[in-house]
Amino acid sequence: MTEAEPVPQDIETRYPEVVEAPRWTCSLGGAYITSTGVYGVVPILHAGAGCGIAQLLGVYYAAGENAAGGQGGTSTPCSCLIEKHVIFGGEDKLRKLIDSTIQLMEGDLYVVISGCVPALIGDDVDSVVREFKGKADVIFVNTAGFKGNTFDGYEEFLGAVIDQYLEPRKKKKKVVNILGVVPFQHVFWKGDLNVVKSLLAKIGVEANILFTQFDGVKKLKEIPEAELNIVLSTWNGHKAAGKLKEKFGQEYLTFPSTPIGPKQTSEFLRSVAKKLKIPKKDVERVIEEEEQHVYRFTEYLTDAIIIGLPHPYTAVVGDTNTVIGITKYLANEVGYLPEVIQITDEPPEEAREWIRQELTENIESAIKPDIIFEKDTFRIRENLRNRSFQVMLGSSLEKWPAAKEFGVSFLSVAFPMYDRVIVDRNYAGYRGGIALLEDLLAKYVGPL
Repeated sequence: MTEAEPVPQDIETRYPEVVEAPRWTCSLGGAYITSTGVYGVVPILHAGAGCGIAQLLGVYYAAGENAAGGQGGTSTPCSCLIEKHVIFGGEDKLRKLIDSTIQLMEGDLYVVISGCVPALIGDDVDSVVREFKGKADVIFVNTAGFKGNTFDGYEEFLGAVIDQYLEPRKKKKKVVNILGVVPFQHVFWKGDLNVVKSLLAKIGVEANILFTQFDGVKKLKEIPEAELNIVLSTWNGHKAAGKLKEKFGQEYLTFPSTPIGPKQTSEFLRSVAKKLKIPKKDVERVIEEEEQHVYRFTEYLTDAIIIGLPHPYTAVVGDTNTVIGITKYLANEVGYLPEVIQITDEPPEEAREWIRQELTENIESAIKPDIIFEKDTFRIRENLRNRSFQVMLGSSLEKWPAAKEFGVSFLSVAFPMYDRVIVDRNYAGYRGGIALLEDLLAKYVGPL
């Protein structure tokens, strides 16, 4: 294995703050896509018209060619701020927009999401929203795009719901909320969340996954009823979990990613069961049944694994959640050798040691990967040069270099994903690993 060539210094010198093809949008976009993941929420954008349509092209379509849903995309109410509002303010236009939206669009909760222009000119969005108290449930999220990225917007949306909408409720035993999976940004969010819900139900736990549920706003209101919050991330969703602990006294349990395959899933179920004091025999019975099924079915793939391309060196590019789950499954259960991992979602410094630990100490392989935190697509491509990997998993931005520059097998598994259509496809849980192998092995096995 050879060392990767460093990124040319002239690039660093001439364009020190330029990010080529970032893997996320702004905080407004994060709050917006999160809101459209909750059925019954009507987002109202207080921003320029381009702020909304950019999310349709750059986020929804990039999430496995998804539409934005009934309240997203071109049907989203927007104040469409222009130059005169920069001078005279946009509060009056927002006031009229909220009023007309309540009259024309049926919703259980209206969420005003304000962008860069209102933040710069000082619009008092909070005061305008308070005028509608008693007329409809309206909250606001202050998400100037320059204040953060998609993951910050997800946290800001949940924070606004917690601060402005939720009231204390009586706790219910064996009820949990699932946090840390960002709609659309986590491309397999719909399928993965529903798998997690079904898995927990098998051990007697009711999971409130917030998104994809038809009574979405009702589920938001039920957040304080949970006995426990489960965060499926090393860092995202922790802010919301901390706020819920402070306001409602809810403890939270963290798991490094959405679990993929039997080893991770069994570990996940045991962790939840221990925290909720579920009888061990009940959990182990479920685990035994699920593992027996999945390992028996995995046997049908063994010839393709062993003969097709045994123990290939592998490169993985994507957000933390995706990278951890996929890398651990392929290394620990299939025998792939992780050579290089590039993490694209800018996790905070305090989370990076845990991430490194998951991808080194918790990898059952003699080969420990190079771990690189990088958001720039040019630098990501340069970091892949002069290596020996034979298989790459990443976003569709890596598809062309994989084929034309590196000559390796490739599968899109991370955002942005323009080359696959993903609706209910998922890699979570016991059977998720088989689904991943079906997609991956199809890239290089067979005579044609």
